[in-house]
Amino acid sequence: MSAAAPTPQSPLSPQPAQSPLSPEPAQSARSAPSARSAPSARSLASEISALRPRMERVSRAIHARPELKFEEVHAQEVLTGWLAESGFTVTAGAGGIGTAFVAVHEGSAPGPYVAVLAEYDALPGIGHGCGHNLIAAGGAAAAIAAVRALPGHPGTIAVIGTPGEEMGGAGKIKLADAGVFDRVDAAVMFHPADRSLTTRHGLAAAHLRVAFSGVGAHAAKSPWEGRSALAGAQLFLNALDAMRQFMPPTARIHGIITDGGQAPNVVPAHAAVDLYVRDRTAESAEALVARVRKAARGAALATETEAEVSETGPMYADRRNNTVLAERFGETVRALGLDIVPGDPATPAGSSDIGNLSQLLPVIHPYVQIAETGTPSHSEAMREAAATAHAHDRTAIAATGLARVVCDLVGDPAFLAAARAEFAGASGGACGGPVRT
Repeated sequence: MSAAAPTPQSPLSPQPAQSPLSPEPAQSARSAPSARSAPSARSLASEISALRPRMERVSRAIHARPELKFEEVHAQEVLTGWLAESGFTVTAGAGGIGTAFVAVHEGSAPGPYVAVLAEYDALPGIGHGCGHNLIAAGGAAAAIAAVRALPGHPGTIAVIGTPGEEMGGAGKIKLADAGVFDRVDAAVMFHPADRSLTTRHGLAAAHLRVAFSGVGAHAAKSPWEGRSALAGAQLFLNALDAMRQFMPPTARIHGIITDGGQAPNVVPAHAAVDLYVRDRTAESAEALVARVRKAARGAALATETEAEVSETGPMYADRRNNTVLAERFGETVRALGLDIVPGDPATPAGSSDIGNLSQLLPVIHPYVQIAETGTPSHSEAMREAAATAHAHDRTAIAATGLARVVCDLVGDPAFLAAARAEFAGASGGACGGPVRT
């Protein structure tokens, strides 16, 4: 591991267990900071320490009942119940998505709208092999800690529940299209991983389905009367393999046969391949999609079948990290003992709908190590790591870092202005919603 877990004397150490999902202790009676004073990392760590038992119970409850994209009913209930108890006003079904939510804590004066993002969907056949239970519980804890540390804060501190990140669900894209992020000035979240990084690039990704239609026939008695859709799918996948030598090294194409026929003695009249096409930018991914479409047409021509290419979800955009916010997160978690560095743009990466949001407003998506270096994401090993005490120690550190960024965004106009200036410069002058002062 890149840094040792907190010692028993750390303000982030686990506290005595309580009954499942019971409320955490009330905020201490010590004097609270004023609306504009910035709470220290130590004071935020103390708030997270008080929230730690509930945070871990919420995380474990989500981990124990994995739910696929847009089916996250239990996770939504657990999270919104905690936030409502903590003084947030909760709206379920945000943006017309049943398992989304927005939980807001309005401040004492006008100001920025800062959102902590929660993901909580799982992977089919694996469960929480991406650690979304930690993202959700840690994000909620960060927002609650920020409100407790800065009770007279200006503006709005929110938790936005963004379901359906996996498998091209595009929950954040759908919420943005529905106007959920129209008022948001900045958004923050973290992601568990096998290493700690303040920033990491994300690939653009197209989500495709290639459906082949042929002619069914008896596979032994009269196969010549049929035209195999499965043969079309197989030839298509072979064509993709032949393309790989001639693709940019940054590109990725990977897929599975989701329909290959129903019986061995029937020439398949229908077959389908679901695949993702990724590259460094949306433009380069789209160029690769055009080649994939040609490969599908060629396979269909060769097998005398028909091929139809469709999108199973919106394009995930490449990610723009806001370094102003990321560096503030980094300095906070380093003070708590976490060794964290910026990511190398040359290393392989995945994709997420956070990329689309990063094109609209300043966001961060840092990674915090919860497992041994080299533990693959989307694996059973990562799923098991996401339920360990060590993972929750690291989530507490990450929540403290997010809480610090949130407090500084609502309480320090210059900090938000710097984040927005970087965003505007990177986007050629475009920027998110207006700052509310």
